[in-house]
Amino acid sequence: MKALERNALPRDGLLGRVERWVNRLPNPFVLFAGIFGVAAVVSTVIAAFDVAVQVPGEKGSTPVLGALTPEGLSHLLATAIDSFMAFPALGPVLVIAMGIGVAQGTGALECLMRIAFLRVSRRWVPYLVAFVACQGHVLADSAYILLPSLAAIVFKAVGRNPVAGLLGAFVCVGSGYDGGILLGTLDVTTTGITKSAADLLPGIDGYQVHIAMNWFFTAATGLLLPLVGGFLIDRVLEPRLAPWNPKYDPAHAVAEDGAATEVLATPAQRRALLISGGVTLAAAAAMVTAWLLPGSPLRGEDGVLAPSPFVDSLALVLSGLFFLFGIVYARCGGVDKEARAVYPHLIGAVRDMSGFVVLVFAIAQTINLLTWSNLGKLFAIGLADGAKSVGLGGFGILLAVVLVTSLLNLLITSGSALWSILGTVMVPAGMLLGLSPAAMHAAFRIGDSVTGAITPMQVFLYFALVSAQKYQPELRLGTVISRLVPFALSFAAVWTVILTGFYFLDLPLGPGAPIHLP
Repeated sequence: MKALERNALPRDGLLGRVERWVNRLPNPFVLFAGIFGVAAVVSTVIAAFDVAVQVPGEKGSTPVLGALTPEGLSHLLATAIDSFMAFPALGPVLVIAMGIGVAQGTGALECLMRIAFLRVSRRWVPYLVAFVACQGHVLADSAYILLPSLAAIVFKAVGRNPVAGLLGAFVCVGSGYDGGILLGTLDVTTTGITKSAADLLPGIDGYQVHIAMNWFFTAATGLLLPLVGGFLIDRVLEPRLAPWNPKYDPAHAVAEDGAATEVLATPAQRRALLISGGVTLAAAAAMVTAWLLPGSPLRGEDGVLAPSPFVDSLALVLSGLFFLFGIVYARCGGVDKEARAVYPHLIGAVRDMSGFVVLVFAIAQTINLLTWSNLGKLFAIGLADGAKSVGLGGFGILLAVVLVTSLLNLLITSGSALWSILGTVMVPAGMLLGLSPAAMHAAFRIGDSVTGAITPMQVFLYFALVSAQKYQPELRLGTVISRLVPFALSFAAVWTVILTGFYFLDLPLGPGAPIHLP
């Protein structure tokens, strides 16, 4: 126990200083209120000098607007509620939280995890969690909500610290977000941006831009990053968290070696789990089949699979499946009559997210200001043009894209929004230096991933913090970020090594997508 307590204390060195510095910051709501105030003053000062930004691909220049002007104050007041209600993460978080709340409140999820990991050694659980999380982009932003919650249950099921599973899954989702074996909606949106940027140079041909143009590269990361992530969860993250002492639960006995014993579920619970699992899988199969059918209303324009109404409603679909899983489990005898009530579980799930909802209001106002004032565009394009003016070529420009993207990702966490700004500058610049659009897109993926889980601008970071505080109430933001920094640095190194191998071995990044232009 003493060894665990020593490991849980802040260490000297860079990570210890990061933890202490971030923990000195005010609570997240006050932090974003301060960022809002600074951005308002800066935008007003810059606007007073009639500064404008030239966005590539747009006609004319875009002026920087001052927030502390009559026009700015009028806009911010008129759009405050709308920007809060329309905040992209608010709806999915609450909807999925309600579905998970029912599945977890009825005990269905925990029973499933206990039985599913009955024969899994606790030694391999971190690697399994890391592997699933590194493919999480398939679930879009829902992965930030769903996978950490499930990972906590998995770790708890084998007698390990659930906070390690939760934070480990979160950082693997974020720092590996643009990789993975499977393709997702992000590939669709960023590919379209890359195609538009490449079309700015109509005189250059001999390249292909399609959804799978980085698939060889992303599949390699989807296989290698989980090895690093699992190792860091097991050897770095969990030993440095405060000890977690689970209360005795006769339905969750843990053997000496950490593997769950046979006394994990009653026959009634096993029967209820079998029925609810079968019903949920059948419902999921029916929805996917309806989506795949030609002419289905769940498809997008011209019959495409993504983007489509089904993909856009993925958060609702996942929440519905969890709701169905939990309620069928309860009705089939998995719990006693008192625990079958659904409404209290829904209320409890939303109540647990109350702090998150309050924080979203402050974040939404900050992002609204940066967007309306064009201050975000000014900073992003300034950095992108700076990298271009240095005259970097070949592999150097790829590294510049990685660096610039990773820095800007600390401020602009939307991958499609960031690439829509950077892509129109970086893709044509790379093509003029002989690099294919696929190569520039691959470099962007690295920067868009590695810092995504450690920036205070990442709204899902606070969801992870609130969720982890259920198990460890004294946990603070600085502690969480300091524990996740080693993942970001290690993942950045692995991502870059993989890109280096593809570049110098001149391997195609995907089908028909070489690194260099012919």
